Amino acid sequence: MKGYMGKMLVVDLTERRVESQAIPEEWLERYIGGEGLAMRLFNDLVQPNKDVLDPVQPLIFATGPLTGTLAPCSGRCVVVFWSPATKTIGASNGGGDFAPTLKRAGWDMLVVTGRADTPVCLVIDNEKAEIQDASHLWGKTVTETEDYLQNSLGLSNLSVASIGIAGEKGVLFASIMNEKYRAFGRGGPGTVMGSKNLKAIAVRGTKRLPTADQAALKEVAKDAKDEMFQEVFVRDELRPYGTPSFYDAINGLGILPTKNWQQTTFPESQDKLTYQAYHQILEVSPKACFNCAIHCGRYTKIKEGPFAGMEGGGPEYESIAAFGSKCLVTDINAVAAANHLANDFGLDIISTGQVIATAMEWYEQGILNSEITQGIDLSWGNGEAVVECVKRIAYREGIGDLLAQGVMRAAQQLGPNATYAAMHVKGLEMAADEVRASKGEAVVHATSARGADHLRPYASAIDAFGYRDEELGIVGEIDYLEDGNKGWIKPFQELSMATNLLGVCLFASITLAIKASTWAKLLSEVIGKEVSKDQLLKAAERVINMERLINARFGFDRKDDTLPKRFLVEPAPDGRGKGQVVNLEKALDSYYTAMGWDLQNGLPTDLKVKELGLEFLLQKA
Repeated sequence: MKGYMGKMLVVDLTERRVESQAIPEEWLERYIGGEGLAMRLFNDLVQPNKDVLDPVQPLIFATGPLTGTLAPCSGRCVVVFWSPATKTIGASNGGGDFAPTLKRAGWDMLVVTGRADTPVCLVIDNEKAEIQDASHLWGKTVTETEDYLQNSLGLSNLSVASIGIAGEKGVLFASIMNEKYRAFGRGGPGTVMGSKNLKAIAVRGTKRLPTADQAALKEVAKDAKDEMFQEVFVRDELRPYGTPSFYDAINGLGILPTKNWQQTTFPESQDKLTYQAYHQILEVSPKACFNCAIHCGRYTKIKEGPFAGMEGGGPEYESIAAFGSKCLVTDINAVAAANHLANDFGLDIISTGQVIATAMEWYEQGILNSEITQGIDLSWGNGEAVVECVKRIAYREGIGDLLAQGVMRAAQQLGPNATYAAMHVKGLEMAADEVRASKGEAVVHATSARGADHLRPYASAIDAFGYRDEELGIVGEIDYLEDGNKGWIKPFQELSMATNLLGVCLFASITLAIKASTWAKLLSEVIGKEVSKDQLLKAAERVINMERLINARFGFDRKDDTLPKRFLVEPAPDGRGKGQVVNLEKALDSYYTAMGWDLQNGLPTDLKVKELGLEFLLQKA
């Protein structure tokens, strides 16, 4: 089938064996690509009866049929694994150039199992792959590792994915980084890669991608790009100012997590963390992933103060909120420094900032003190303490060893009084999206297969910001404070998953800019077979339900679809959700009904399983 290389590279680090395997064409038709293909294979390979970090557990990189093509924003790759942070499925999506390079090397997927005796690097030069010693790179940062490989391997146009200190040390929320600051972040993929003694993957790919009708694809891709820039936010804010533009919009709506979610607005950050201040105080240049016209990424250099001279990718919106508003820090230089260090150490930004914000609340309550923190003053607003905590977490030194476990496990270690401030779902720290004034986002966070999640879908776009999409059936009045009537999440979730299957960036559709029907047209021109919008969304629904059933094998069901207690009992003190709590049971009933899931256990009904052709998963349950 056009659009695919048709092969996966399978690597066993224990046996030091590398081989090529064909991908079943039936899988391509049913699961499209990306997260769908990876999750289908993960289901066959994962061994729930063994430890989550046992060498037999797989680490799977997967591209999509649109990856590397003329389709807008087509530089995405997904990594699927069993998450050490949550014990749920792990699925982390990353941009940059790694995905199109891997595909041009001849591989739709890369599957890694086993554990090397000593640190190694996997070097892929088109169809040739070999495992090389990397003992000399162990202990190096992401930047040091990538610079060394770029300069020493003698291969042009390399793309490198690597782990930093955090992955080596087993921090449970370690990232895999590529292009130095593009992250496969959520759930600990870097932890898994580190447990396998795999320091880096360096890829060179020069093959042409098989496209059915390149001329037709070029025309549809142009229309898709035009469609994307007809959307005002993408055109007038996201493109010129990058993801920091979200900060102003979210703070303005009163849905900005502040002081570890004790507040939902941060007026003190006006003219300090806003995107205008960001671009004035820092030295900023836009950066784009492969074939992306939005250029939402930013590369920054700190010009003054104790962190002057530090530079790197970001901070993005989530970094500004994680190290800024959640910690009551108003110094954008400290936020940028924490961001740059976290990337270089290979830490997930969202989890790192959230665990520090939680530690600050524990410090305020006396659960932590200066003796436990070894002199670090974790008072609210202390930007230098935030930066120091990033270092301690990466190296698992002092208080960092406790925080490196994530907020759920750290709270368990500190005792029952610590649990209330630990903001996570299923062990995954929450991103920067208030849920009491976006009840759709409350459902998404509670039910996401990988734990707390703000992008599957970004429901606030609908109920908080007011976007609508007629072809998805998302129309009319939708009350952001209403706990029920959450059926609209289902088609929006399918659109979001579809981008993960295709190998394109969600930001092209996060505000419903590129429509599902347009993505289907792009896919049709690439593979040479007509795929309708409904067929694309059905494939996405199949993968969403597959993930739900795989998690059931790990013991997850409705009892685990919950939120931190703060949102359920503590009314929002300010913002547009002032006085609100989440009636989660009502919200879940509405969502489960729309999904075709059993109201008692929250799992797909037998009828839904049969409809989607997922009966084989019940045999694994």
